[in-house]
Amino acid sequence: MFGLLALIFIFLPHISNGLLIGVGKFDITGPIVRVDFMGYGDPFQTGNGLHLRLYSRAFIFQADASSKPVLFISLDAGMASQLMKTQLVRLLQEEYGKDVFDHKNVMISATHTHSGPGGYFQYLLYDITTFGFSNDTFVTMTAGILESVKQAYKSRTPGQILYASGTLKGASINRSPFSYLQNPVNERKLYSSNVDETMHLIKLVGSDGRELGMINWFPVHATSMNRTNRLVSSDNKGLASVLFEQWKKDTDGNDKFVAAFAQANEGDVSPNTRGANCVDTGEQCDLLSSTCSDGKVQNCIAYGPGMHGDMFESTRIIGQLQFEKARELYTEARLELFDDTKDAVEFRHQFVNMTSYKVTYDTNGNKSPKTGKTCLPALGYSFGAGTTDGPGVSDFTQGMLKGKEPWLFITTLLTKITEEMIECHAPKPILLPTGLMNYPIPWHPSIVETQIFKIGSLVIIGLPGEFTTMSGRRIARAVSTIFPENSVIVLAGLTNLYTHYVTTLEEYQVQRYEGASTIYGPHTLQAYIQQFRILANSIMEKGHLVGGPEPPFLLNRMFGITLPGFFDIRPPFHSFGEVWKAPKNVYRKVDKKVTVEFITGDPRNNFRTNATHLTIEKKEESGDWVVVHTDADWETKFTWTRRVHLFPPWFYVAEIEWTFDSPFRECQPGTYRIRHFGTSRGIHGKHDFEGETEAFTVLC
Repeated sequence: MFGLLALIFIFLPHISNGLLIGVGKFDITGPIVRVDFMGYGDPFQTGNGLHLRLYSRAFIFQADASSKPVLFISLDAGMASQLMKTQLVRLLQEEYGKDVFDHKNVMISATHTHSGPGGYFQYLLYDITTFGFSNDTFVTMTAGILESVKQAYKSRTPGQILYASGTLKGASINRSPFSYLQNPVNERKLYSSNVDETMHLIKLVGSDGRELGMINWFPVHATSMNRTNRLVSSDNKGLASVLFEQWKKDTDGNDKFVAAFAQANEGDVSPNTRGANCVDTGEQCDLLSSTCSDGKVQNCIAYGPGMHGDMFESTRIIGQLQFEKARELYTEARLELFDDTKDAVEFRHQFVNMTSYKVTYDTNGNKSPKTGKTCLPALGYSFGAGTTDGPGVSDFTQGMLKGKEPWLFITTLLTKITEEMIECHAPKPILLPTGLMNYPIPWHPSIVETQIFKIGSLVIIGLPGEFTTMSGRRIARAVSTIFPENSVIVLAGLTNLYTHYVTTLEEYQVQRYEGASTIYGPHTLQAYIQQFRILANSIMEKGHLVGGPEPPFLLNRMFGITLPGFFDIRPPFHSFGEVWKAPKNVYRKVDKKVTVEFITGDPRNNFRTNATHLTIEKKEESGDWVVVHTDADWETKFTWTRRVHLFPPWFYVAEIEWTFDSPFRECQPGTYRIRHFGTSRGIHGKHDFEGETEAFTVLC
């Protein structure tokens, strides 16, 4: 005990004066093959490789060494999970005790990539298209998040928060402009665009001048990679993080810098800036229903700025736009948001039952206040239509205000919808009455987390879902009247758990996808406005809030279908790691890329967390080989591909593609080789192997 106290007193002076900041980053990629992605709800979107690794980026802010910190985490993931957050809190309390971290001061926000593994939720609807719960994904993610937090906690150092904001145009459009136009004209006149184009950025700098990290919040869906993609990817926001961190490494040699491109109120905001058009005719889709001349949604697709619908190029462009704007703001950031002499780090959190929250609308004294309440969760018919980023089932269109057969009959087979639920959700026609469906586990959450952090003048509002542009604006306006005038209010989207969408009451009436996916009914936004005002008032009045009804923790009830991996096979007289397709001897700039293949095993045998399945290496004048790329870089793609053979009838290869002349790294002449790292499984267990190509030359 004396030794521990001595260590505390030795190190305390170094971290006790003023605001403390810690940053950390860790790999959460997990399985990349034989795993279904989360986002588009397509059970056939199964991973077979890797383009960009997924990371947890953790940031700790603490007023001083004796006060309780707040922890903001940005995940390269589809969304946060209530199960995952609860498990993380339990793991953190095992690590640090119950006095440091709990639900109240831990906030997890996801970037909303649609190209990451799913199956880490405790509510059935979210796990259906991934064929249930994936323990591999869940364990890898929670362990990786924990490691990122441990890094952040260990790295705490005195520092300051500098702020800048600016307008980013050309990176987003509103994918439901018809819904947006339902909002009052006078309200719409307050804003210059039907999407939020402001990027809010904080620069984190140590008191010694060392740059620690950066977080920015900008609303745009991470759906540049479409539903045909089969490679795990962090999409446009993840790429922006990679570019920013690489920029700091190249300019400052700072390989510990952590850059998060966090999500905001992106509910109706798409990166597919060419807009939605009918792929069969080239005409604009119907604005309300998102249908084409055949009356269906399948041909109404929005494409990004990439040429000929190239989703990789679209990802690059939207990611690069965010990176370049963030770099500009980062160099301009001057406004200090935390004053050590007077500011504090504060937080408020409350669980609320969102199935029966009573609301009152302000009518400015003109008439009796309008009242209402939220509902048991349910999804409308237009949920089945999907979005222009990823169309759904042909039987559905957006803007549906009536049910149709055979779905009316199918719904009755699931459960009997009550008149109360029908009236509560009106005008939404109910397709899935999930609030009445609890077998074998609940289909949707009833208990929702609401949370606000206040770090000096910075206010972070944790939105537990996908809020549309105007919904987010109303939240920000509602709390801005409570906090000091100089407060910087940012919205952190998809936080702590997933509850689908939140539209305004007016947007809800036309029942496009976002309205049909507002699961707690038309008064959902007003409930959140009231709730966040309660949290904000509690902070400003130094009040105490009761914790609220705790959500269930269903980890022991999770189940899923993951096909078992079989023994890996290889052609006779060949070895794992052997080159199956060799590179050419010489490549010229016009070739742009190199593609090779290695005989390999199942990548699920070893996720290679915080490691790599491949390296691109360059030969130095000294004769040493230096790694220039891994599987975490934009320039590489790793695909697990089956090759037909006489005997055995098939085997698998690792197809590695390297783009040596990319927008982020111009062609560099020299001698190169490509290496592959894998693990095979046989009757005697797992065995690691590696292979490498012969050296080849790149001429520029």
